Amino acid sequence: MSAPTGHDGLRARKKQRTRSALVEAGLDLFLRHGYDATTVDEIAAAVEVSPRTFFRYFAGKEDIALAKGAELDEQIVTAFLDAPTGEPPLPALRRAVLSMVRDSASTEGVPNFLRLQHLINRTPSLLAGSLRRSSETQHRIAEEIGRRHGVDAARDLRPHVLVGVVFTGLHLGLEAMCADPRRDLDRLVELVGRAVDLASAGVPDRWGDEPDSW
Repeated sequence: MSAPTGHDGLRARKKQRTRSALVEAGLDLFLRHGYDATTVDEIAAAVEVSPRTFFRYFAGKEDIALAKGAELDEQIVTAFLDAPTGEPPLPALRRAVLSMVRDSASTEGVPNFLRLQHLINRTPSLLAGSLRRSSETQHRIAEEIGRRHGVDAARDLRPHVLVGVVFTGLHLGLEAMCADPRRDLDRLVELVGRAVDLASAGVPDRWGDEPDSW
């Protein structure tokens, strides 16, 4: 067997850079000109690649708009998986959600972070795609909660209910912040945290043994 070279690694890094550049260019154009008014040709031109190259990475511009949301979901999953296995699921998931919000809004800037949320919520095709992706993420987290806490998430509804109410709080908190005149990071985290707490108010940190009650 021949010794591995750095060629494959270099090619993979180049592909990742091109993909990231397409996402950033697409989001910038969406936010400046609107989703419907932006074309694939314009996104490709902004990165100085051909439309043919664009379609090697994405099926269409919807995938560009939803790519960032997929990254945010992965941040939540990763942060939750990093929590100690014995920690109650509600505080662990709450902390993972707020960590994603703070880190992402710090990196993107609160206005751009919220403009992207607003764009998705106001574009039916993007909202439908975002909800599908979020549902898949919630299912993954619920399965992990079940595994960690010794319940069958296919039969016990509590992991799915817990994840559902936390994500509902996240979405409501983001909507509330979109309507808030302030664009302050601490205010964003506060609103999302408050919405998550209200949504999950009936969920205890630790559950009982009966699957039909907390």
